[in-house]
Amino acid sequence: MKTMSPSTVMHLVVMVMLAASPVRGQTGAAPVGTFAFTVETTVPGAPDDVFDLATGDISQWWDHTMSENPRELRVDPFPGGAFMEVFDDAGNGVRHAVVTAAQRGALLRYEGPLGLAGHAIQMVTTWTFAVASTGSTSVSVEVHASGEVHENWPDIVEKTWHHFLIERFAPYATQHLKP
Repeated sequence: MKTMSPSTVMHLVVMVMLAASPVRGQTGAAPVGTFAFTVETTVPGAPDDVFDLATGDISQWWDHTMSENPRELRVDPFPGGAFMEVFDDAGNGVRHAVVTAAQRGALLRYEGPLGLAGHAIQMVTTWTFAVASTGSTSVSVEVHASGEVHENWPDIVEKTWHHFLIERFAPYATQHLKP
């Protein structure tokens, strides 16, 4: 009788276990697609100051969260930093995105699913800041997304960014910065 090597025996054991395992879960295709858009506004203040309002503690103007009353909501303004929502003192929470580029007063970029966490979607969000006129800054938010994209998501995400930039951030910046 011929003996089998230990690796062959292990391979056979794994194959038998897989064949005997019940199938769990369901398979199916998720919708795949891409979308992109840009939302722009002008606010009072110098680009460095406007950048500072878009980073750090953003809880005063960012109003879409996964917890009812997050302990902390912040964007770390450096490469490798996080767009983080901390739920409680125990440190539970969610990293919405990771900062991939930051140049104070000029550029902020983060990558992650933001509010679509749990889906196979990647969004690259790029903020640009530039002097618009004396005492004001042009702010542009450009979003590129790819992956699992359901039919209504492009419109919802664009409307949400319009809400954040035009309805929340611009009034907040106007209230806190002087031209």
